[in-house]
Amino acid sequence: MKHIPVSFENAHGRQLAASLEMPVNRKPHTFALFAHCFTCSKDLKAVRYISRGLTNEGIAVLRFDFTGLGQSEGDFADTNFTSNTDDLKAAARWLETHYEAPAILVGHSLGGAAVLYVADELPSVRAVATIGAPAGPEHVTHLFGESRKEIAEKGAAEVRIGGRTFLVKKQFLDDIRGKNLLERVHRMHKALLIMHSPQDTIVSIDNAARLYQAAFHPKSFISLDGADHLLSRKEDALYAGTMIGCWAHRYVGATARARLAAEKRVCVALGNTGYTTDIMVRHHHLTADEPESVGGDDLGPSPYELLSAALGACTAMTLQMYARRKKWDLQEVEVLLDHYKDYATDAARAADKNGRIDHFERLIRLEGQLDEAQRARLLEIANKCPVHRTLHSPVAVHTRLMDEGLEG
Repeated sequence: MKHIPVSFENAHGRQLAASLEMPVNRKPHTFALFAHCFTCSKDLKAVRYISRGLTNEGIAVLRFDFTGLGQSEGDFADTNFTSNTDDLKAAARWLETHYEAPAILVGHSLGGAAVLYVADELPSVRAVATIGAPAGPEHVTHLFGESRKEIAEKGAAEVRIGGRTFLVKKQFLDDIRGKNLLERVHRMHKALLIMHSPQDTIVSIDNAARLYQAAFHPKSFISLDGADHLLSRKEDALYAGTMIGCWAHRYVGATARARLAAEKRVCVALGNTGYTTDIMVRHHHLTADEPESVGGDDLGPSPYELLSAALGACTAMTLQMYARRKKWDLQEVEVLLDHYKDYATDAARAADKNGRIDHFERLIRLEGQLDEAQRARLLEIANKCPVHRTLHSPVAVHTRLMDEGLEG
C-alpha cells in the first residue's frame, strides 16, 4: 500500500500527525478513518495490518495520532474523550477538504467508542466497525488502578499503561462520566460491525453484547477467537482488516466496481521492507511474497508461482472453451503445475549459466465422458493456450521510469 505522511490542525490549533494509506493503484473508491486504542498510536503494528486489509479492498485509510500521542502535538494530560472525538471530526474535515469525506469509521478499543460517539455527526459515514470496543468510555478507568483515588483527591496522578507512564487529570474522569455511548449507538442508524475476542482480558466480550443490543440493524458481529485485545498477532490483525473491508463493500462499495471497471492497468507496489508485494488488477487485489526461508513473510505466492498459476488458469479456461464449443462432456479440468530450472543439455554445461532453462511440469486431469480421441485432442489444445504460446514466443518488455508524481 502507498504510505503518504500528512498532518492537520485540530480544534485547538495543534498539529496532528497522520498517515494516509492508499491502494496500490492510488485510486480508492472509498475513504476510511481509523481511531487507535487508548494511549496507543497510528503506528501500532495491528493498525498497519488492519489498514492493509482495507487498502487491499480498494479503500484508502487515514490513521492519525490523537493529541499528545505518537508524533502529534499537545499534552496528553490535557486531553479527554471529548478532545478525542473532536480530533476525529478534525480528521474527517481534512479528508473531505483534500480528498473525500470518509464513508467508513474504524475504531480499536477506546477508539471504537470514539467512532461510535461521533458517527451520527458525520453525514458522509455509512458504515462503522469497532474492534474490542467498550460499551462506554468510562471503562478505561480500570486501567488506572489504585491511582483513581489519587486522581480524584489530588486532581492528577501518574498511571502506568502498557509499560509507559502518563499523567491523568481529574478532568479526564469528569469528562467521561457524562458520555452515554449506548444512547448514541441506539440513534446512530448506520451499518455497524462489532468485532471482539472472547479471550479479551482488557475489555470483556459482554461489552460487545451491550453494543450489539443497543444498535439497530444492519448490524453484524465477528468473533476474533484466540486474539488478544491489541491484536498483537499479525494474522489476527490482517483477518480483522480483511473482514472489515469485505463487509463494508455491501454498504459503501456499490459504485466501487463501476469506478474501477475502466482500469486495465496492472499496478504493483513494494515498500522498503520485506518482499510482500501488493498487486491490483482493476478492482481485484492480489498479494505476492517470498517464503520465510528467503526473507519473506509468506503472505502470498512468489512471482514464479503466480506465473505458474497464470499458465494453469489459461490452460483450464482454454480447454473448457474448446470443449463447450464442441459440446463435449468435459465436467471439470484440474491442472497441477511445478516450475524449476534445469540444464538444457547435460551436466557438462553446469558452469554455463545460460545453459539452464525454465521447465514447467503440467499435469492435467479431465473429468467427463470423453473418448480417447477427445482426450488426445484436448491435450493438443492445452499446448496451444495463449499463455503457453506467450511463454514460447519472443517477448519484448519495454521499461521506463515514471516521472515523480505522475502516472505512466
